[in-house]
Amino acid sequence: MNILHLTSGGDVGGAKTHVLSLLRELGKEHKVKLVCFVEGPFAQEARELGIPTHVIRNKNPFALRKALLASIKSGNYEIVHCHGAKANLFSAWIRRKLSVPVISTIHSDPRLDYLGRPLANMTYGVLNRISMRRRDGWVAVSDSMKELLISRGYPGDSIWPIYNGIEFPEKLKYRPRNEYLKHLGLDWDDDAVIYGIAARITSVKDLPTLIRAFRQTVEEIPNARLLIAGDGEQRPSVEALAKELCPEGTVHFAGWLDDMTSFYHCLDVNMLSSISEAFPYAIPEGGRMYCPTIATAVGGVPKILVDGYNGYLVEPKDDKTMAQRMIRLASDRSLRLEMGRNMYDKVRKEFSAETTASRQMEIYEALFARRRREAQGRYGAVICGAYGRGNAGDDSILLTMIRQLRQEDPYLPICVLSRRPKDTAILTGVSALPIVNLPGIRKVMKRSTLYISGGGSLIQNVTSNRSLLYYLYSITQAKRCGCDVMMYGCGIGPVSGKLFQNMARKVLEKNVDLITLRDPESANTLAGYGVTRPVIKVTADMAMEMTSDLKGADRFLENCGLDPAQKYCMFALRPWENTLQSLEHICAAAEYAYRQYGMMPLFFSFEPGRDREINEKAAAMVKVPCMVLPQIGDGAVLCGVIARMELVVSMRLHALIFACGQKTRTVAISYDPKVSGFMNYMGSDNCLELSGVTESALHEKIDRAMTEGVSAERLNHLKALAAENGRMAGKLLRGEKVE
Repeated sequence: MNILHLTSGGDVGGAKTHVLSLLRELGKEHKVKLVCFVEGPFAQEARELGIPTHVIRNKNPFALRKALLASIKSGNYEIVHCHGAKANLFSAWIRRKLSVPVISTIHSDPRLDYLGRPLANMTYGVLNRISMRRRDGWVAVSDSMKELLISRGYPGDSIWPIYNGIEFPEKLKYRPRNEYLKHLGLDWDDDAVIYGIAARITSVKDLPTLIRAFRQTVEEIPNARLLIAGDGEQRPSVEALAKELCPEGTVHFAGWLDDMTSFYHCLDVNMLSSISEAFPYAIPEGGRMYCPTIATAVGGVPKILVDGYNGYLVEPKDDKTMAQRMIRLASDRSLRLEMGRNMYDKVRKEFSAETTASRQMEIYEALFARRRREAQGRYGAVICGAYGRGNAGDDSILLTMIRQLRQEDPYLPICVLSRRPKDTAILTGVSALPIVNLPGIRKVMKRSTLYISGGGSLIQNVTSNRSLLYYLYSITQAKRCGCDVMMYGCGIGPVSGKLFQNMARKVLEKNVDLITLRDPESANTLAGYGVTRPVIKVTADMAMEMTSDLKGADRFLENCGLDPAQKYCMFALRPWENTLQSLEHICAAAEYAYRQYGMMPLFFSFEPGRDREINEKAAAMVKVPCMVLPQIGDGAVLCGVIARMELVVSMRLHALIFACGQKTRTVAISYDPKVSGFMNYMGSDNCLELSGVTESALHEKIDRAMTEGVSAERLNHLKALAAENGRMAGKLLRGEKVE
């Protein structure tokens, strides 16, 4: 592949290191070229590394634009990859004249790049933020940076996260600690505990917090020392603060250093005090030299720094906690060595230059594949359902649905219609539109291949007639716009009233190409409405395929003050007509589970806006130890928590589905036919109608659940059926017929 990387040439720190190490690694198998706008250390270092480098020097912007365009066209490049404001601006200026994709790597929050420099922010900053949007795609140097871009309206399915990689040569060259310190003009004792930071000394790096934390540290640890590598506009004020607060000779400002390997080798602890980061190169670079790290929990830092394992995470501007962690590591050399080894192992495994280059090539291939498909005509999928309401079950279904579609086509553009599109886009990493943006929805439908209605029970009017009409209208519009239409792992009904049943039948028969249903009861309901035309397949709910994060679940429970090794049962209640009348019996069942089986009751709200009040009321009535769990935003963690339960007693359907998928025992309280229908499909009669709930009946169901468990054979069968939803959607995407 013939690749051009474009940068101003004035980059320093992590951005420079990222670009140079990436190009060096890519250049081993591909033809690469670096174009800079200024001659300087960046371009010179690139040449020394063997990277073909060209500098376009011209102060006239029009002449510079012309020279840049000529250079790109003459090189026959397949992609233009930009880094930084100047590269973004000029590439946006010439983009219409290019026939190749243009992408940008976002190394930091664009709104903070000129923090403390209001004039530069109002000019270069604004122009950069405008030109950044004129791309074919974006590379974010962390998952958190991707989320940030999505929150600002960038399309999630055109942003690819990547993490800075670091090279691991066979033999690293560095100076011994004493020799390097003397080179810096320092005469620190051999037993000094040296903390260090390599960063631009700017507002966003927040070195004053580090200085204040070090002042507290050196009061407790007199042989503590702080070594600061870097420069910037805040250096004079930070130096003045260090002189005011810290003992003389304990803090040294070294300026920009060339030999960073020797710098990190002489440190005992690597530090980072930023208020914002994408993914700081300083952490893996220090990790290569076995440095444990204390850093603020911002951006992509938690991706590499696991609190208590290879260092410590602290909140931004929290100098007191930072000082406590610094003192802890200074006081325990064996802990420093253990965390340093853990940091090295994690960096070597997950953040090598080879890993980063491989990921970058995957991003290029994804971009090319998408352009090829788009050139052939319609391409993409639109998903419509009950999304953006904060319902953990619906959100988890959406994530599973997207994963299934990605298995069929990893490059597929996906747009979700949501009540809170920003939240949905951040959760899923794809594009999202408000459900009321009818012109925008119609536009995306016209360029998409497949429209998906699902999952969950959308064709029903128990909730409201309005929601049924909206979903039927959306299906009709999708077909008019030329999409194939699939109802994906749905439940059906109940639809009350002959008028609405006939309306549903006509819309489905005329506009839907394929219906997959999560249970046989839904198939019977459709037959009762007279629906015969679309291909109808009974599969299973996608939530059966949800994966669990047990480690994340254990951390969640520990953060709640709970021991993951203890026994728990989850109660997932929702308000309904007879819930309050049955609440006393349900609470008695919670007490029975505790006294009979030693299971502490935990109440959880699957849809907080509706469920929290009833669950809190129940917990207040229970006379044994219990807890109302906070919300869990990560579906895999939620499944992990359910997997840790001995029993789930639930009115919420998705709590039951998740529990069965994790082989957790269940007792269902049915307020709707879909709940009892699912339990029948599972081959279980461990279900009570809400109107028939009594204390003794619940005790009997709990006893039966604890005795019988979950049928592994039935579970495996349903998981296989759940996977069929994605395979059939894949056929429609490829233009194949489903029979």
